[in-house]
Amino acid sequence: MSNLPEKFPEYSIMYKTLSKQIKELEKRKENTHEKELEEIQLKIQNYQMELDKIKKIFPENFFDV
Repeated sequence: MSNLPEKFPEYSIMYKTLSKQIKELEKRKENTHEKELEEIQLKIQNYQMELDKIKKIFPENFFDV
């Protein structure tokens, strides 16, 4: 593995946690009302932005299975 970030374990755990949260929110989104739907979508967008930031820190295709 080349050039892993200094705080590798923390970022890796954070990536996994955020991914799990997004999946849970996507499931929850199916059974919610319109007002809550907007809130859930905003959370998903924020989590996705954080995931993208973490992905940029790691080598290319690091999190791809």
